[in-house]
Amino acid sequence: MRLAMFDCDGTLVDGQANICRAMDATFNRAGLSPPTREATRRIVGLSLPEAMRVLAPSADHDRLAAEYRIVYRAMREDDRLDDEPLFDGVAEAIEQLAEAGWTLGIATGKSDRGLAHVLARHGLTHRFATLQTADRHPSKPHPAMLLAGMAAVGAAPHLTAMIGDTSYDMAMAHGAGVRAVGVAWGYHEADELRAAGADMVADHARDLMGLLA
Repeated sequence: MRLAMFDCDGTLVDGQANICRAMDATFNRAGLSPPTREATRRIVGLSLPEAMRVLAPSADHDRLAAEYRIVYRAMREDDRLDDEPLFDGVAEAIEQLAEAGWTLGIATGKSDRGLAHVLARHGLTHRFATLQTADRHPSKPHPAMLLAGMAAVGAAPHLTAMIGDTSYDMAMAHGAGVRAVGVAWGYHEADELRAAGADMVADHARDLMGLLA
């Protein structure tokens, strides 16, 4: 069995607008200066407490993480979330990999609820055999998500690839002993992905099938 594990934000969908808006609101409610958009982009993929440690080292990280969840949930319930579009070519790449016999999964810093919302929005829920989120695992780059994903479907590390847009994804892949495939359309630069250990970097989603073959 060949397993392709995907990150979500920055790899499958572009969710930065909602993340940045929610982060700004969270910091404002806590009486803190909001981080820059670039700083927020760079923590996408980490669990919320870990992201808050990076963005506000001296703050109460757990309290900020809890506040962010409240803010984001309110945005969703009030229908104030911007569209989180699939990146160009992603739907086709998923289709190609599935038709070629790859088992697909997701390893993401999103919550179970957040991931379910995104997949349902794009009609992709049925495509993924294993969904690993920050609700049940330590933050990336800890390899727990990948190890659990492989165990869930019975895949071996040498037949598994982690596909993601951040250095955290690449480090996680190496920690789990799987192939590290970077994507250049997300939130970290291609050079950063290579420096973090990417075995290869896809410039466009249409390149994934050829790289993974």
